[in-house]
Amino acid sequence: MTRLTNLRLASFLLLFLLAVLGTVLILRTTPEGLGLSDDSIAYVAGARSMLAGDGYREAWLASNGPVTHFPPGFSSVLAFFGMFGLDPLRGARFVNALLFGLNAGLLGVLVWRMTPSLTAGIVIASLFVASGDMLQVHAVAMSEPLFIFLCLLSFWMFDLYFEFPPSSVGKGIAGEWWWLVICASFSGMAYLTRYAGLALAATFLVAICLLRTSWRKRFTTIGIFLAGFLPWVLGWALRNRLVADNATNRTFVWHPITTENLNIGRYEISSFLIPVEMWRREIFKQPYIIEALIIIILGSVLIWTLLQAWRHISKPNQLSDMKRGGKPSREVISFTVALFIFAYLASILSSMLMFDAATKFKLRILAPVFVSLFILLVYAGIWLRGKNRALVIVLTFIFLGFSVYKQSVTIAQWSRSGLGYASFQWYDAEALQYLRDLPADIKIYTNEPGAVYLYVHRGAVVLPDRVDSATTLVREGFDAGVTTMQSEINAGQAVLALFDHGGNIVQDVPALTEGLHLTYKSQGDFIYTKP
Repeated sequence: MTRLTNLRLASFLLLFLLAVLGTVLILRTTPEGLGLSDDSIAYVAGARSMLAGDGYREAWLASNGPVTHFPPGFSSVLAFFGMFGLDPLRGARFVNALLFGLNAGLLGVLVWRMTPSLTAGIVIASLFVASGDMLQVHAVAMSEPLFIFLCLLSFWMFDLYFEFPPSSVGKGIAGEWWWLVICASFSGMAYLTRYAGLALAATFLVAICLLRTSWRKRFTTIGIFLAGFLPWVLGWALRNRLVADNATNRTFVWHPITTENLNIGRYEISSFLIPVEMWRREIFKQPYIIEALIIIILGSVLIWTLLQAWRHISKPNQLSDMKRGGKPSREVISFTVALFIFAYLASILSSMLMFDAATKFKLRILAPVFVSLFILLVYAGIWLRGKNRALVIVLTFIFLGFSVYKQSVTIAQWSRSGLGYASFQWYDAEALQYLRDLPADIKIYTNEPGAVYLYVHRGAVVLPDRVDSATTLVREGFDAGVTTMQSEINAGQAVLALFDHGGNIVQDVPALTEGLHLTYKSQGDFIYTKP
C-alpha cells in the first residue's frame, strides 16, 4: 500500500475510534438514563403506542388521541429498536449514544470532502466529541440528535450529487440523480423528525438555484428534489388531516418573542462560546458583549455567504482546484451549510413569532446552528492554515483543550443523577406511589402528566388552563373545565395531583382545589379527592 493509502486508513480508524468514544461518553454520562422532559415522554409514549399496534397516539394522556404536534421520526426509530425487545425508554439512551458517535463520524467525512484534509476531519470530530454542549444535546431523550444526523447525511448526499461536473446535468446520468433523490429523502426524514426540516429543504432549493447554470437545469433539478421530498411531507399531512383534521397542530397567531426567551438564547450562546463558566458569568454580566459576538459571527457568515453566492452567479462554470474521483468538481458543503444556518434561524424565528410561542432558544433548538458553525470554523481554519500554519495548530490545541475541560465538567455534573423526570426527586416522590395504588378506572388530573405516565404507567388528564402556551391567547372555558373536573372528583371518579416541582400553576391552585379534600401531602406534593 502507498503512503497515502496508509494515511487514509489510519485517519478513518482514528475517526472510527472517536465515534466509539462519543458513544461511550453518552453511556458514561447517563447511568440513570437520558434526561427526560414532557416532550421526551411524548416520544417514548408514541413509540410504545406504535409497538402496541395502536398507531402514533398520545399514550401519556388519558385521551390517547392521535399525535400531530410531534412528527413521528424519533418515535419511529425507538419503535424499530423496540421490535427487538428494547423498551423505547431504555432504547432512547442507546439510540442517542449511537447518534453521538455517528454524528462525529459524519462530520469528519463531510469536512474531509469539503477541505479536503484528513486532519481537518479528525479535528472536527474531536471538537464535536469534546463539546460539552453537544454531549448535553445527545444526553436528553429528544429528537435533535436524529435531526442533526439526517441533516449531515443530506449535506453529504448533496455534495455527492455535485461531484460530477456541472455540464453533465440533464444528460441522463442516472447515478447523479440518485444522489439528489437520496438527499431529498433524507431531508423528508428530517422533516418527519422536526418540522424545522422545511428549512433544510429550502436550503437545498436555494443552493440549486445558485449553483446550477441555466433555468432548464434549475427547474429539472428542483423537480427531482421535490419528487423525493414532498411524499414525506404530504403523506404525514394527509394522515394528520384524516385522523385529527389538522396538518401539524399549529395555529397562525402573531406573538412577539419575549425578553425571557431572548435571555435564554443569550445564556445558551454564551455557554457555547465561552467554555469556562467563571469567565462566562463575568462576560454575561457586561451589556451588549454577547450581542456583539452574535452580530460579529452571524455577520461574518452572512457576508461570506453573499460573496460566495455572487461568485457562483457571476462565474457559474468556475471549478475548484480540488479533484475528486479523477474529475474536477465544486466544493458545495461550506456554502450549503452557511445557507442552512440562516434558513434554520428563519424557521425557528417564524415559528416563535407565528406558530408556537412555547418554543424557546434552548440548547437543543440552537444545536443545529452550533454544529454548522463547527463546520465553518474548521473551513476557516483550513483557509488560515495556508497563511499561518503554526497559528492554526496552536489555536486548534487551545480549542480542543478548553473543550475537553468543559466536557469533563459536564460529565461530572450530569453523571451524578438523572435530569428532569429521570432525577431522584421523581424516583422518590411518595405521591406517585399513592397514585399507583388507585383503581384503574380513577382519572388522574395533574400538572405533570409526563411523570404520572412514566411512574404510574397510565395516561393522565391535563389541567384546565387559562392561556394557550403555543398561541399566548386566553383559552375559553377555563371555568367550565374546572367545574367538570371538580364534579368528577366529588363523584369519586377522579383525583387531583399537584406536584410542587411540576408546572407553575400557583395562581390557579385556589380555583382548582376549591371544595376538594386534601387527602395526601408529602414532599410538597398534594393529592385532592372528594370530601
